[in-house]
Amino acid sequence: MKIGIVGCGLIGHRRALVAHQAGDELCLVADLNQEAAAKTASIQQTEWSQDWQAVTGHPEIDAVVVATVNKSLLPITRAALQSGKHVLCEKPLGRNAWEAMEMVTAAQLSDQVLKVGFNHRHHPALWRAHELAKSDKIGPLMSIRATYGHGGRPGYDQEWRGNADLAGGGELLDQGVHIIDLCRWFLGDFTQVSGMLSTWFWQVAPLEDNGFALLCTAAGQIATIHTSWTQWKNLFRMEIFGRDGYLLINGLGGSYGPERLTLGIRRPESGPPHEEVWEFPGPDISWQAEWQEFKSAIREGRLPVGNGHDGYQAARTIDAIYESARTRQVVCIP
Repeated sequence: MKIGIVGCGLIGHRRALVAHQAGDELCLVADLNQEAAAKTASIQQTEWSQDWQAVTGHPEIDAVVVATVNKSLLPITRAALQSGKHVLCEKPLGRNAWEAMEMVTAAQLSDQVLKVGFNHRHHPALWRAHELAKSDKIGPLMSIRATYGHGGRPGYDQEWRGNADLAGGGELLDQGVHIIDLCRWFLGDFTQVSGMLSTWFWQVAPLEDNGFALLCTAAGQIATIHTSWTQWKNLFRMEIFGRDGYLLINGLGGSYGPERLTLGIRRPESGPPHEEVWEFPGPDISWQAEWQEFKSAIREGRLPVGNGHDGYQAARTIDAIYESARTRQVVCIP
């Protein structure tokens, strides 16, 4: 494919490298930061611009990666879709459910593929856990416990993620959207939520640096989540409980520690369960796997794993959690 990149920060640059390694051609990249744009353009010695419309309107580009601040995701993604280009839009799919639905609608009207940057689904431990859960290995699913967080860096609250207008939400929308998407991937849509937010350390008010939520499906399955910017030692941990056993995912590689999956099967007589452990010590392959899924969906004319509808449902859930925290009431999602 011929690719355009809008937003050449850490994630946009990584997406460009992955596309190049997959044999795709970078036609044009754009960023307001000239140095960042030039660095990403140098991957294939391609052209760069400070104008995102040069990318969305480029006649030769097949697909656009949108990796900007949250406020800019909607106008750029919508313009690219309306120009007949497939789009991989980084998470979250907009600052709220309304913005997400605008992008989903644009994809439907243009008959283009819209994928959300939910690369966590493609981490090998999580992908394998999902296969095991869907094969009924641990029986009908009952509940999930999940924690995800990091400790920031000096000046973190002065970056765009600490700006309510640019970000649209705090840590719940930032890392929490990954957790909510994963919980929904395993359990299905949530119909009832209860949430609490706090701003304990980082000077980001009215945004939150910690988010807590209790989520419930129509079948009564429950997920409890905590997402944090005050998790001083980076942590990813997800526990999935079924009638007959459990799945435990620890780590995402790098600063989050080695990626590991544990399958536990309860014994009829109780006592310590039988456990099987898989370790994934290699480099993070989720970005490459997600890119291949994006390309396959385009080639096959189907919805990708982690599509616009998934992004919209995650946004609806997050909006409901924010409403619950504001009103201090349980909120139902129709």
